[in-house]
Amino acid sequence: MFTGIIEEVGEVVQLRSASSSAVLRIRAATVGSDIAHGASIAVNGVCLTVVGRHPAADPGPGDAAVLELDFDVMAETLQRSVIGGLTAGRRVNLERAARLDSRLDGHIVQGHVDGTATVLARTPGEAWETFRFSIPAGLARYVAEKGSIAVDGVSLTVASVGTEPDGTDWFEVGLIPETLRATALTDRAVGDDVNLEVDVLAKYTERLLTYGRPTTTNGGT
Repeated sequence: MFTGIIEEVGEVVQLRSASSSAVLRIRAATVGSDIAHGASIAVNGVCLTVVGRHPAADPGPGDAAVLELDFDVMAETLQRSVIGGLTAGRRVNLERAARLDSRLDGHIVQGHVDGTATVLARTPGEAWETFRFSIPAGLARYVAEKGSIAVDGVSLTVASVGTEPDGTDWFEVGLIPETLRATALTDRAVGDDVNLEVDVLAKYTERLLTYGRPTTTNGGT
């Protein structure tokens, strides 16, 4: 379980792909400081398990604490998220699993990505920047104005929702300077894809209301 409050922006070292899986290696300092084999870390909002932990191959001055962490990535995750498109040097959002004795500053994030969205627009404001993202058709009903959503693992509040003339559903969020500074969302340009996880409370509410009746459900990684 996570909160959507990013602890560190790491860097992709490599993604070694096999026929239906991959091993992702991430360079990190903060999140690797107390992480053991088998621990969970959200990488761009995807809950992955640490399967290897190594000293960085080329730490810079004062970077002795930097580690390289390995994660196994299964086919379902590669298919449903943007993890499969990561390349060396790409910056990624990292968050360790939440502690029960800490404040929940974001919202409940499972690390189970529901689908991907595309950046439709970035509009600068006086003290923030508005991002507009597409919403996959099967997820639009879970996204509500003033509700919570995780974009590449970042807990955000939906500022508005709407539909383009071509029928594409969208939502907007406002990113304050601190969010742009502390997350990799600042790297995202129009046309880039991001991971989406809708509010789990909305999904469970729908399940309770529709159980026993024919319905279309959406899974996650």
